Amino acid sequence: MAGETRGKPIRCRAAVCWKAGEPLVMEEVMVAPPLVGEVRIRIICTSLCHSDITYWKLKDPPSCVPRILGHEAVGVVESVGENVSEVTEGDTVLPIFMPDCGQCTDCKSEKSNLCSKFPFRLSPWMPRYESSRFTTLKGEVLYHFLFVSSFSEYTVVDIANITKIDPAIPPNRACLFSCGVSTASFCESNTDLRFSGVGAAWKTANVEKGSTVAIFGLGAIGLAVAEGSRLCGASRIIGVDLNPDKFEIGKKFGITDFVNSGNCGDKPVSQVIMEMTEGGADYCFECVGLASLVEEAFACCRKRPNQINQDQKGHRSTVRLGWGKTIVLGVDRPGSMLKFSSFDILLSGKSLMGSAYGSIKPKSDVPVLLKRYMDKELDVDKFVTHELKFEDINKAFDLLIEGKSLRCVIWMDK
Repeated sequence: MAGETRGKPIRCRAAVCWKAGEPLVMEEVMVAPPLVGEVRIRIICTSLCHSDITYWKLKDPPSCVPRILGHEAVGVVESVGENVSEVTEGDTVLPIFMPDCGQCTDCKSEKSNLCSKFPFRLSPWMPRYESSRFTTLKGEVLYHFLFVSSFSEYTVVDIANITKIDPAIPPNRACLFSCGVSTASFCESNTDLRFSGVGAAWKTANVEKGSTVAIFGLGAIGLAVAEGSRLCGASRIIGVDLNPDKFEIGKKFGITDFVNSGNCGDKPVSQVIMEMTEGGADYCFECVGLASLVEEAFACCRKRPNQINQDQKGHRSTVRLGWGKTIVLGVDRPGSMLKFSSFDILLSGKSLMGSAYGSIKPKSDVPVLLKRYMDKELDVDKFVTHELKFEDINKAFDLLIEGKSLRCVIWMDK
């Protein structure tokens, strides 16, 4: 079909969000051919992420409608624009919301996965041209989402957001690596690089053997963090969630203790964890996307007791050093603010850091993750709880909102 459609608009089905919080509307749309530096792909399957839910509900900017949501997917290249040599027609690819141009200072550095040539933005447009490739049959513009928009049978993505993968990888597993699973993927020790389920640990937290971990939110990302922490050797992994059923599910991923944040009485959940751990967890991961939970996670992150130093003249000094780290993985509503005591931050020595896409680099790290999966070093099968037809996409939203699914894979042609 590629030869017949190359350079021409394609008419296909898409699930369009016309109004915040209302069911997506399945309709036919037009997908323009790719411009310079762009790739048009046929989506094989896509999965639903909590970020899709967040922006589907959002009524204020940067929300905009009508829009085609979706950003976890796998597809096949239908055609490429000029100056694209990295992939060709027929290649299997992952569209990934984090750009990786491979040319800028940040993309060349091992210290960052934030591209400076194409900075990540919550833009409704394609990154190079500030325009859309989607229109309705009447010619009305449809907005993009996270540079991917995978709730469409065809989409156009910038080459900076495309990673070529092995076509032998099952598509209903490969799609998970374009967001959720990759957000939590590796664990690094001092002597080797061991696979685990926590990308934030590999690049940012460096969870050690024997440590205590607290995870706020036991969705797919939170459970991936749990699995990674377990494989890194954490001795205690505390899961925090409002859904009591998540404890039994979490045990499969390494959760050892569970706190129902709705049943803490007059105590904040941070105090409960402080008491459970006699001073706080070594690592706290916020995997929901709520400023209040980030503050709770930071509050129960361990701080080191006073260390007394004495110099050669006998002068003693007190040094307070914190080893606790709080890592933010959840996507909050734009504009949400955090409130901390500067005095507490100064004296506790604790760290607070973000970890977008697990701090991994899409084009170099994702193929490594996929190989680990094919080598059976990573089990992602347990993350997929449901698989549906494209026309049933609104049911996938219901399942995730009700807490009945971790990842729901949506097939375009099944």
